[in-house]
Amino acid sequence: MMKLARWKVILVVLATVLGFIFTLPNLLPPKTVAALPGFVPKNTLHLGLDLQGGSDLLYSVDTVALRNERLTNMLEDIRTQLHAKNIEISDLAIVNGEIGLRVSDPAMVNDAVNFLRQSVGAPLAGVAGGRDVTVSVQPDQRLRVAFVPAAFDAEVQRAVEQNQEVIRRRIDQMGTKEPDISRRGKDRIDIQVAGESDPEHLKSVIGQTAKLSFQMLDENVSPEDMAAGRIPPGDEVLVSTDGRSPQYIVKKRQVVTGEMLTSASAGFDQQTGGSEVELRFNGVGAKRFGDITRQNVGKRFAIVLDKKVLSAPNIEGPIPGGSGRITGNFTAESANDLAVLLRAGSLPAPMKVEEQRTVGAELGADAVKAGAISAIVGLVATMVFMIGIYGLLFGGISLIALVVNGLMIVGVMSLTQATLTLPGIAGLILTLAVAVDANVLIYERMRDELRAGRTLIVAMDSGFSRAWGTIFDANMTHIFSALIMFNIGSGTVKGFAWTLSVGVLTTVFSAVLVTQVLLGWWFKAARPKTLPIA
Repeated sequence: MMKLARWKVILVVLATVLGFIFTLPNLLPPKTVAALPGFVPKNTLHLGLDLQGGSDLLYSVDTVALRNERLTNMLEDIRTQLHAKNIEISDLAIVNGEIGLRVSDPAMVNDAVNFLRQSVGAPLAGVAGGRDVTVSVQPDQRLRVAFVPAAFDAEVQRAVEQNQEVIRRRIDQMGTKEPDISRRGKDRIDIQVAGESDPEHLKSVIGQTAKLSFQMLDENVSPEDMAAGRIPPGDEVLVSTDGRSPQYIVKKRQVVTGEMLTSASAGFDQQTGGSEVELRFNGVGAKRFGDITRQNVGKRFAIVLDKKVLSAPNIEGPIPGGSGRITGNFTAESANDLAVLLRAGSLPAPMKVEEQRTVGAELGADAVKAGAISAIVGLVATMVFMIGIYGLLFGGISLIALVVNGLMIVGVMSLTQATLTLPGIAGLILTLAVAVDANVLIYERMRDELRAGRTLIVAMDSGFSRAWGTIFDANMTHIFSALIMFNIGSGTVKGFAWTLSVGVLTTVFSAVLVTQVLLGWWFKAARPKTLPIA
């Protein structure tokens, strides 16, 4: 004890200084933090939804709409491919989540079945020649095309994962920090965005599917045919939002899609002074866009977003270069929101809101105040206990170690930009008790050694070395519990687990190493004949 290893002293001093530096921005006003020199870290604790206020939305993936969308695309493939094979069909439609059709020529039924089994649907991973749909023969020359249940379940899981990633990109582009986006069960996604107090604006950005496509208008269908519902098989009727016509008949074939975009940004139409969205396509999209505009000069095409026509401009000439723009009844905010959606990508599957709630900033401020008061009360109670039981010297040293521990916890959380939640504050308070518990074990071991007749130096050394096993075991159980909560929990549970994990690691460091260094300095300076705690 009289000769401390130099590395221990250096490590304690370095940890204390760094902990203070990274904690400092949390103790100063924002203007003062901004004025600090560039080399001083400026990261502060990021407060969670329950402390800062914000919005909490629970979405579920619309599996029915996802199935119908896949079946609709498949239906058009079946129509096109069988026509190319000169196989005449009728009654092609989606019924009860399946595609039904009738082969006109009985002699062509087997050819149609074999062809569809090889070409329709997507290949199944790990199954040679297998596909994610089944084709079965029904009476009266009818065929049934249906999804393999396990394959569709896997498709739903992929859609949920992809939706999570797209939502995260959209929120990041809004400038919101540290959103908590987690799965709930099989097909639900919980979204917590601290600092965003308008859930309606949040829903307008993250809940929109945002599937963009460019499709040619079919101007050969008369208004009378449209009114009578006589729509050609390859066309569809879409609602319009451009203010020129309530609806348009467009070709179902999508010439260019949003997946071919490389950038989207809000801008201003120099002719009208209104807002617009400027687009740029990748190589494939640029070629297709150039070809379709060159081949259809004088005709109109529709810019479609989520099955609604945004605008239907006339093609005045070829548009090479891979750029385009969307004009319409945009405000500056709506044009920017649309650009955000297109940059982040479309949702693979549509979603619907199951639940929403808003936490006010005042409630969050009350929670922060209550958490701070509880932490201070806990610290004062611990201080009174330690000084009352172990005296001013040993109790004071344990409290210094406790302060260093707190600096390190806040410093690490600020450095990693971890989100602090109300349960996280509970984890912080629990850490204080755990830290003092380690000091109690060390001090009581010293007392036992003194009672057994050991010398002063041996008693102090044994207090640390023989209590270490118990301290290690106790803190490892905390670490294991925190890891389990972090992996299987979500939201505030993860916040509690993360704070607890950081606290356990810094506790072991401060309660053992910091206390050992401080007692070593005291021993060298005072040369005591007995310990105050004896």
